[in-house]
Amino acid sequence: MSSATPSASNHQPTAAQIEVLYTASEFAAQIWENRSASCQTFLRSYPLETTLTRQQIDDLIQDYTLDDNYQLGDEPLVMKGLRHLRMLLMMRWIWQDALGLIRLEQLTDELSEFADGCIVFAKDYSYAQLVKQYGRPMFTDSEGARHVDEMAVMAMGKLGAQELNLSSDIDLIFVHQSQGETDGDKAKGTRSIDNKRFMTRLGQGIIRLLDHGTADGFVFRVDMRLRPWGDGSDLAIHLSALEKYFAKHGRAWERFAWLKARVVGHVDDTFYERLQALIKPFVFRYYVDYSAFSALREMKSLIQNQVAQREDLDNIKLGAGGIRDIEFIVQAFQLIYGGRHPELQVKSCLGAMKVLAELEYIEEDTYQKLSAAYRFLRRLEHGIQGINDQQTQRLPQDTHWQNNLAKTLSFSDWSALIKTLNQHRSNVSVPFERMVTERQVPTKEDNRAESDFDAQVSQLDAVLSDDSREKLNQFWQSKMVTNLSEEAKERLDAAYPVIVHALLTYEDKRPLINAALPRLIALLEAICRRSIYLVMIVENPNATTQLIPMLAASPWIASELAQYPVLLDTFLQQRYRHLPDQAELRDILRQQLLRVEPDDEEEMLSALRLFKKNQVLAVAASDVLAERPIMKVSDSLTYIAAVVLEAALERAFNEMVRRYGYPIGSDGDPVTEAHCGFAIIGYGKLGGLEMSYASDLDLVFLHQIQEQGMTTGEKSVSGMKFAARLAQKLMTYLNTQTRDGRAYEIDMRLRPSGNAGMMVVSCHAFETYQLEKAWAWEHQALVRARPICGDEYVMRRFEEIRRTVLTQARTFEAVCTDVTKMRQKMRKHLGSSERQQQAGKFDLKQDAGGVIDIEFLAQFVVLAYSHDHPSLTKWTDNVRIFAEAAALGIWDKAVCQDLTEAYLHIRAATHQLALSKQPLLVDEMPWHNTRTLVQAQWQHLMGVEDCARQ
Repeated sequence: MSSATPSASNHQPTAAQIEVLYTASEFAAQIWENRSASCQTFLRSYPLETTLTRQQIDDLIQDYTLDDNYQLGDEPLVMKGLRHLRMLLMMRWIWQDALGLIRLEQLTDELSEFADGCIVFAKDYSYAQLVKQYGRPMFTDSEGARHVDEMAVMAMGKLGAQELNLSSDIDLIFVHQSQGETDGDKAKGTRSIDNKRFMTRLGQGIIRLLDHGTADGFVFRVDMRLRPWGDGSDLAIHLSALEKYFAKHGRAWERFAWLKARVVGHVDDTFYERLQALIKPFVFRYYVDYSAFSALREMKSLIQNQVAQREDLDNIKLGAGGIRDIEFIVQAFQLIYGGRHPELQVKSCLGAMKVLAELEYIEEDTYQKLSAAYRFLRRLEHGIQGINDQQTQRLPQDTHWQNNLAKTLSFSDWSALIKTLNQHRSNVSVPFERMVTERQVPTKEDNRAESDFDAQVSQLDAVLSDDSREKLNQFWQSKMVTNLSEEAKERLDAAYPVIVHALLTYEDKRPLINAALPRLIALLEAICRRSIYLVMIVENPNATTQLIPMLAASPWIASELAQYPVLLDTFLQQRYRHLPDQAELRDILRQQLLRVEPDDEEEMLSALRLFKKNQVLAVAASDVLAERPIMKVSDSLTYIAAVVLEAALERAFNEMVRRYGYPIGSDGDPVTEAHCGFAIIGYGKLGGLEMSYASDLDLVFLHQIQEQGMTTGEKSVSGMKFAARLAQKLMTYLNTQTRDGRAYEIDMRLRPSGNAGMMVVSCHAFETYQLEKAWAWEHQALVRARPICGDEYVMRRFEEIRRTVLTQARTFEAVCTDVTKMRQKMRKHLGSSERQQQAGKFDLKQDAGGVIDIEFLAQFVVLAYSHDHPSLTKWTDNVRIFAEAAALGIWDKAVCQDLTEAYLHIRAATHQLALSKQPLLVDEMPWHNTRTLVQAQWQHLMGVEDCARQ
């Protein structure tokens, strides 16, 4: 050791101190046991009673990355050294904390300084390696001068505030100055690449050095999800792109995130000033900004839903009265008033809280309680994380570690710790609820809200049918209700007047009330034991009124709510009034996934499924209450599926990269997050933007990865294995049955060679198959196929292949014969039986004159005429295919209009039947005219005599 080593001391931990270590942490105790000699040497140089300066930390990082000749080591040695140092420091910090030898602020500061030092080292180390390969990244300014491009590492979250906890990940964003290219020179052994690629490689190098798991563990888990556009986007963004993002796409919740943004290490002064000039006006408004309250409520609602879904009552960070609530209180005030009070523009939670008290935005008593709660909760968090070096804020369930944690934090037993915890939570909840609650008041269109409740009950009794009245009485007399806890009974009693008022709103529509009541009772039975949902009803009386017609109209909605009560919030918040577009949906899901730890697969699956169910139910509610057009409903359902697929692909790709490194792309370079070499293709209803409530997803996976090339990770696999495992991981994310159901049923039978084929194929193999081996029906399916998400190059390549295949020269007779044969085969196997037809039944989908006939006509016109009219291949949905056929004069406009109207009419009916949980086999009589029209057009356009004639 060199400059890192201060004067040696003979001080060693006592037996009593060692016992404290074993009580506090299994992780630290194992380090002490397994590396006893190095631990003792380390503590002689850095005794437990001392603190560390930044210079000492930097010197330690330098020393632990040198080889035996005191030269900077190669990458494996550097990674090993950093991880060894991290173990020793973690053992020391956990021990100091357990012994009470270090204050909270000193501990979080040292942790943050170590993270900063590691990031600066990793950045410098990776930069030097890249310059040897590619030269320096350069850009030209507006005056024509050349400059070296520089990358700023932005620390977000707790690291940004220099409040890192014991086992925290680090949230980073990489920002560089400008577009350009490196000054590589082949004559000097370097080659030029663009700055974006250089900065991406630099970011990947930093992440690999710190995050990559080896036999020695990791240094810091690195989380990049807060960067603009989130997972799947470029790893580094340049200044002008960041400016554009803030101006056009920056969300309110991102202002909370960028509030804590801090540049790690040194960058050029001009670059630093430009960065601050972008961030400051995005985060802080000059005027008093009450929009922060709205963002606060949205974020809190999101977290409450996730906690309720997990039944995670032991989360001291996300639970009621937890760390996040304190941070929200402080940050909301900072965003609201920070533009007018620069002294509020600090990143530390405790520091900002103190300023808020000084400015009298919070009362002194509230400040004292909040600061005490924050210190207690953070100390408890360190105690929890120190046990096994796990990034968790959940109280231990094991009684042994409960008792040990209580002892470590100087409590007599676990119950004493919980009592103190609950008191702090209560102290936090009061100001938080005061800040975010917006209690609704029932609309006073009449005097019911103020009239005697007994009179309202009598009114309800008079409009109920005998059967409904009996069901309601049975509910109140049931064992489930009589066995409720006192708190749940009080909440049910408080909710019932709101429910009675909601039912009586439809007093003049008795059939509606009597249809809704049994479903409402089933919902109450589902939520009474998780009575927080009863509180939601009390807090949202006007929205509860809208719940009644939805329950009456759709048993499907009712059963979904009863099975997944957490979805109730979607209705009570009346989110169905606005159906988000795909960009908004992407942002909603991104916010939800940011609350999930990167390695928590179970929570990620839950978040995907909950998002899908929430959004689909919002569409259903909008369908019922607002009578949305069928095209809008289908578009929304298709957007939801696309956004789920995007998120699943991003997460699966990141997981594979962590495990195996990056595969080599077709251009010979490793792929990146933004261009991952993989894409998801949607067929059928997904491809045709025609999703319904119960649609499965027909998918094909394509790649442009070198199949024989090896990935860049320590545990390397071939590109083919990487792509196959990525596809398998995707299927796991989407198709696995969990307590929240499946995200989607996945059908892969349309891939080349069907179930016998590879799960993922290269674009070249896909093209060869489609041109040389595919059956005619596979080309029919291709009409309704489109790229959904993934690498834009792969998606563009698919579109080129699709266009090539569909525009092949085909004879009219051959297409007519192929399509007709396939349709006859489907009717025979999937249509209604002869007995059902004799009984006057009609299958809206499969029978002659049904929706499949119309879809086949759209596929027919594309295959028969695209060679002469390539624009027919532009669309994948039936409506626009018919519109294009009419515009080109291929078919008469009136014919196309008739087919379109019939198609939309049948589709709307299938949606309503799905909501009513009714089969597609219906009475033929009401559909006779529509069916006759479709059959007539089929004969006119596809009849045998027409085929022969043409």
